[in-house]
Parts: sequence; structure tokens; C-alpha cells
Amino acid sequence: MSAQTQTPERSGAASGARRIRALPDALVSQIAAGEVVERPASVVRELLDNALDAGAAQITLRLAGGGVRALVVEDDGSGIERDDLPLAVQRHATSKIASLADLEAVQTMGFRGEALAAIASVAELAITSRTESAAHGWRLAAASGELEPAARARGTTVQVHELFFATPARRRFLKSEATELAHALEAVRRHALARPDVGFAVWHEGRLVAQWRAAAPAVRRAEVLGPAFVAASRALQAGRGPLTVEGRVGLPEAARARADQQYLFVNGRHVRDRLLAHAVRAAYEDQLHGSRQPAYALFVHIAPELVDVNVHPTKIEVRFRDARAVHQALLHAVQEALAPSRALADGAAADAQRQVPDAAPAPAPAGGWQARLMLADAAPTLREPAAPWHGAAAAQRSGGLAAWTALRNGVEGAAGCAAGSEPGSAADSAADFVAGSAAAPGAAPGVDWPLGRALAQLGGVYLLAENARGLVVVDIHAAHERIVYERLKRAAAAGAALPAQPLLIPAHFAATATELATAEAEQAALHALGLEASALSGGSLAVRSVPAALPQADPVELMRSVLHELAEAGSSRTVQRARDDLLATMACHGAVRANRRLTLEEMNALLRAMEATERADTCNHGRPTWREVTLRELDALFLRGR
Repeated sequence: MSAQTQTPERSGAASGARRIRALPDALVSQIAAGEVVERPASVVRELLDNALDAGAAQITLRLAGGGVRALVVEDDGSGIERDDLPLAVQRHATSKIASLADLEAVQTMGFRGEALAAIASVAELAITSRTESAAHGWRLAAASGELEPAARARGTTVQVHELFFATPARRRFLKSEATELAHALEAVRRHALARPDVGFAVWHEGRLVAQWRAAAPAVRRAEVLGPAFVAASRALQAGRGPLTVEGRVGLPEAARARADQQYLFVNGRHVRDRLLAHAVRAAYEDQLHGSRQPAYALFVHIAPELVDVNVHPTKIEVRFRDARAVHQALLHAVQEALAPSRALADGAAADAQRQVPDAAPAPAPAGGWQARLMLADAAPTLREPAAPWHGAAAAQRSGGLAAWTALRNGVEGAAGCAAGSEPGSAADSAADFVAGSAAAPGAAPGVDWPLGRALAQLGGVYLLAENARGLVVVDIHAAHERIVYERLKRAAAAGAALPAQPLLIPAHFAATATELATAEAEQAALHALGLEASALSGGSLAVRSVPAALPQADPVELMRSVLHELAEAGSSRTVQRARDDLLATMACHGAVRANRRLTLEEMNALLRAMEATERADTCNHGRPTWREVTLRELDALFLRGR
């Protein structure tokens, strides 16, 4: 049917479908509320932000039906003036910013001026408030706009009833009462962590379910996160330029199956930021086993003008002006906090003032590159005190290869951890790192070493030692692997690019536009990893070399993964991570194998090397290197004292 013969009905319908019309204000508010109000916990978060911005010292949350039937937030803040109450429930009305300059340097939790309006569009909302100078309070019903006197002390009470009653479809997406209550409690817990100077109380159906009184930061964190988290974590405090980081980071052995105890705050605001999360995860990457997740509570403080909090309506995301600098600062701060061995931390009180006596260097036995590598570093200088130190001091410790190219000899590829190798293998010669020593330093009588004095070897795999607290059991291969790995990293940090193995026949693959752009922009980073790629016609890339340490690797898959990492994390981090992966493989080949019988002198030297090595509590794959059984635990096993 031609356009001229269309019926009037069809022509009008088609014309009407193309017309643009302004939406009603109520519908606009309900659409906007979908971004701000997802569940009762979203309302709790927004109202707590407002209470904290008002200077509240005590906040009480009362819930019914998990917060769906009723949700009331009471605070003792500065309150709202009578004439400002009607404005408070209007969209984009706020007292916190007045210009773009205010927005770019905002320091309050809220600033968008849309939370109360969004809540009022999907629920029954009433606000009762009184300022210090007012004779009494005033109550505003958002739906009717009715304003009436009310009895109230200084502060504000926000009452929300029947959440999503105006949008029934949204209400059907809510979970059970218990689930919604758990989410609301988690929202309060995050605010309680960020503001230890403020008291919080949560009531549900007339029963007190959580309460935190104003306290020092350390006390509040122990109350919110639990004593188990504090016992299995370390305090962190570091400053780098305009950024400071403080909080607690969980020990690798206390990692969890789920990422349910990870808290990141920027200027007191809880955020879910991929950049920050990646930095923390990268700090743990060679200390976690499998897919285990670290636990941490970290507070980043940065000048407000260097961070953009106006990224998402819920203010859960942020953007940094210099993202890479923030990433590196947080990464190094967490790494330095995790670096000292747990053995040193446990014995710091007794050993902080003790200086370790000198030890004679060990002679170098004949052997392959693994033996030469170990002999260059395995006999510790033992000059440091047996107490925790930071990365700056650790960087001054001696060790490493004379040149990076020495790693080229004898590398057999990227095999996995071979802890069960037979004795007599080429790598076994690496165990002779104290051969010829008359007496190892750990055998000195009367010295309380953190990891103790060697007693025996069990099953050809474990080392048994005695310290002041009880029995220490060490996985010999895992511990030695970490020692070699850390020394390789220090040597590589001062060395040149990884040795490359040219391919006789270049490997070609069809590359995406992002891969082509990254390969062109990051030639130097690829060269540092022993990789070479060149662009061909038709949007293809040719891989012309791979790292000499990985001669059997798939060139295409290796290049794709490196290009993806370069695009995501930047060249400096990608080069370091890829290099560390290669070094971990080399360290595994160079470590003492199972069933290699060690003398007491060798065992003691291994213990002393562990005490002088950062991150010695886990091997490169995240497995624990040692465990301690205290005398109290041994007494319990044998029912002593009962």
C-alpha cells in the first residue's frame, strides 16, 4: 500500500509514534529513583550520608520488615531550617554545592541533591527536623507538602514507609526480609568503619541487632570486623605525595573463599573501584593460593580536587586524575605491609634490639646455573636485626646475579612445582649452599631465633625446628623456592630485558584494533619481556620472538594475554608481572627438591635465610612455607595439666 493510500488511522498512529513529548515529573522522578534506590540498603546509605554531612555524633536506624515496611533514620546533627524542608525533597536541591568549583572539590558524602526526591517518588517519606535556634521542630509530609509543628530535639528524623509501593514491579524484585536486613546492616557497617567518631545503633522489629559506640579507629575496626580479622591482619600506614593509605591488610594464609571482607574507602566514602581493587590484588598475587580472596579494610586519603566522585548516581565509583600513580602507591603500600615474615612479627618484642652475628660466606660448589645462582645468595649475610623492616631497608640487602644474562643457561621451560623430584637431580646441587661451613649461625646456643633451631628432617620433605614458643615445621622446598624467587626479583629489578628466543617461523594472528594499537604503543614493554611483534597488512600481527625461559609457550596466546594486560594495567605493571611469573618458574627449578637430605648446618642456614627474606611465609604459589605448634597446643594434645 502506498503512502497516499494509507488509512487515516494508520497514518495517525505512525505519526504519533514519532512524536517527542515531555515526561511527567512523577515519572521522571521514578525513573531517576531506579538509579539511586535499588533496595532498602540504598536508602540507608543515602540517609546515613546526609546524617554524617549534618555533623551527627549519634545515628540510630530503625527497621521493620527488613526495611521494606518501615525505615527510620534519627540523628543529632545540625537539623534543617523550616523554610528549607520543602526544598529538601525537590530534585537537585542541596546545600552542599553551589558551583562547578564546589563540585570538583566536594568533601561531603552527598552532593547531588536527588536522594530524598528519589526516595519520595517510590515510598511514603516524612522529615522531622529541628535546628539549634528553633523553638520546636517541624514535620514535612513529602507526598502532600503539608508542614506542621513537631516535638523533637536538635537533629533530623527521616521516616520511609512502604518502599516501592508506587512501583509494585520493583518491589517484587526484593529478596527475603532476612536478606534485605543483612544488606542494610552491611551499609551501616561500612559507615561505621569510615567514621569511628560517630556512634551507630540498628534496631529491627523493636530489637537491637547492632551497636557501635564512638571509639578510636583501632577499636572500631576490631568491633566491626571482629577479633579474628585483627589477629590475622597487619596494620598499614603509608604516605606518598598527596595520597596517604592506612588500615589493615589480612595475612595471605587468612585469605577467604569469597571476597566478602574487602573494604575500600576514598576520603571516607566506601567505593567499588576496579583500579584500587586491582592494585590490592596485585600486591597479593604471588602470595595467595588458587582463587583465594584477601581480606582488608583500607582507607585512601587524597586531595578532593584529585579525585572525581561525580561518576555514578550512587557515588560508589570514583575516578582519579592520575590513576597510575594512585595504583602504584596503593600497590607498594600493601606490598610493604605484607613483606615482613610472620615469624619476625611474632618475635619482634624479644628480638628488636638484637643484632645478628656475621657469618662466613659459603664456598661455591660445582654445578649448573641453579647451583651458581643459589651460591651467590643463599648464605645470608645475617647483619640485619630479626625484626620487621620495610621495603626501603629490604632493598639494601645484598644478593642477586652479577648479570641478568646468567639466567639464560640451563633453563628448561615453564614446568610446574616439582616438589616430589628424585634426589640426585641437577637442581639438588643447589641445596649445598652452606657446604664447608663449620657451624651455622642458627646453632649458636642461647640465641632465640624467630624460627628456632633445627632439630631434624622428616620424610625428606619437612624440617623440624624448636623456638621459644614450641615446634616449627617447615616445607623445605616451598621455603627455599621463596628465597630463590625473592633474590631473582631483586636481581632482575637492576638488570636488562628478559632474554628473547627468536622464532624460526613467525606466528601470525588476526588482531583487534585495540591489540594493534597496544602493540604499536608498547614496543619497549614488549621488548623488556622478550617479545617482539610487528604489524602486517590486513590487521594482523606477527610474533617474532618469545621469552627464552618459555620456549614451549604458544606465541599467539602469550602475545594476546600480554597485550590485554598492557591495555588494562599499563606497561610498567605488566612487565613486572610477566617477569615475576618467569622468575617464579625459574625459582621452582632452582629450589631444593624433596628427599634431599640436609645436614643440621644446612637446615639452620635455611631458617636464617627465611628470616631474612620478605614474604617468606608462603611460596611463590601461595602455599604456606611453615607452621608453628605452640607448647600450649602440644600440652593439650597430651592432656597435660588436666
